[in-house]
Amino acid sequence: MLVGAAGIFAGGLAVIGWAAGIERRRFVLQREELAILPPGSDPITVLHLADPHLAPGQRKKERFVHSLLDLEPDLIIATGDNLGHQDAIPHLARMLEPFRGIPTLSVFGSNDYYGPVLKNPFTYLLPKRPHTKRERDLDEVALRALLMDDLGWVDLTNRAEIIQAGGLRIRALGVDDPHIKVDRLPQALAALDEVSQDAEWDLTLGLVHSPYQRILDPYVAEVGVDAIFAGHTHGGQVCLPGGRAIVANCDLPVEQAGGLSAWDAGGRSAPLQVSRGLGTSIYAPVRLFCPPEATLLRLLPKER
Repeated sequence: MLVGAAGIFAGGLAVIGWAAGIERRRFVLQREELAILPPGSDPITVLHLADPHLAPGQRKKERFVHSLLDLEPDLIIATGDNLGHQDAIPHLARMLEPFRGIPTLSVFGSNDYYGPVLKNPFTYLLPKRPHTKRERDLDEVALRALLMDDLGWVDLTNRAEIIQAGGLRIRALGVDDPHIKVDRLPQALAALDEVSQDAEWDLTLGLVHSPYQRILDPYVAEVGVDAIFAGHTHGGQVCLPGGRAIVANCDLPVEQAGGLSAWDAGGRSAPLQVSRGLGTSIYAPVRLFCPPEATLLRLLPKER
């Protein structure tokens, strides 16, 4: 019995060691294809980055992100939680500098406002309690100055814009993070109506950090988006073999917590791409059967 218990203990330590020491640094690139462009359009490539949770000393993550420049994306979509430490902004600037000039659509997540706090990492697997308000302790002003003013990212937090990328006119809307209840969908919809006046577009995209159904449903049923991009879930972060998520950290069905699926609402359907993300909280530095990722999507024309 003691031998068996020792074996179980050793096996548990091995799993923890893998999850904390190897898996969370085993960066991968996922590739997907979506036929959502107008017939006759040339294909474009979209790089989806989510949840870097960047902190000082994470050079391997920075090098992986730098390697993605070789993919030559036409458009970058960044779905938030950029920061994982109060001192991360200079490191984020270094990580993102090579992508300067590439059109980028962005929304924020809670970890663009609030730094991580020490807690039991396995509470991620437990039912969520209501969000407790606390003072924002990350430098949002400096973050926006870097991303929007310096790098030229398009801010879609409760906003909408039409941009040019890959030879297409892309209409996009986004909301602030529903997980902390700062989403203002009516404001985003009003902005969408405003930018759509007397305008033409080839494609409509919806962005949100946390893929809550109260945002996904109107994106599909009311707006009729061609695709939705989200992050937040970390793909479940600690998963069963085969990458099967146990939790989604929101009201999204767990089977849709990572990767490409479809979201149906109001008799319509749209592709939903949920990134498993690039990072973790510095206080929950584990991943199991769910390596950190970036996603490259090749958007193709619909059949006539």
